[in-house]
Amino acid sequence: MFKNRKSIAILIAAVSITMIGFSYGSVPLYRIFCQVTGFGGTTQVADLESDILTLKDEQQENRIITVRFNGDVSDTMPWKFHPIQQEIKVMVGETALAFYSAENPTDSSIIGISTYNVNPQQAGIYFNKIQCFCFEEQRLKPHETIDMPVFFFIDPAILDDPKMSDIDSITLSYTFFNVEDL
Repeated sequence: MFKNRKSIAILIAAVSITMIGFSYGSVPLYRIFCQVTGFGGTTQVADLESDILTLKDEQQENRIITVRFNGDVSDTMPWKFHPIQQEIKVMVGETALAFYSAENPTDSSIIGISTYNVNPQQAGIYFNKIQCFCFEEQRLKPHETIDMPVFFFIDPAILDDPKMSDIDSITLSYTFFNVEDL
């Protein structure tokens, strides 16, 4: 009977450790899945040297896509957050730079973190961010305002996708959350 209890205890410990491992690994694995598939409007992250330089060598059409910007905060985030420009017109394959502004109007420092998505969702796989502030903690001191850049391009492969032929605008949306609430 003692052996049976010991085996059960080992089994329960192994299952518990496995469950904890899955819970820690689920967020990075889901993020990787979304980046690979473009699921949920997740954008691609570009390697500046390999992707951009290759794109300049490829034949590109002169298709222009309007990129609209949206900025929101969660209900418990007191920051003021908005895009500096409402939209820009981007030629497919060319890099573009946009800025968002965040202000902490309170009397205490607040750390925020943002998530993003792209609409329409099927365009997410073609929207490549080279640099952005998403998933990075941003600390704003009392009454501090900062401008945060987003450097991106739209992959020319969008031109080869028949489902994307009628897409002439893409919306990049960020939402900031108070880290204390997470």
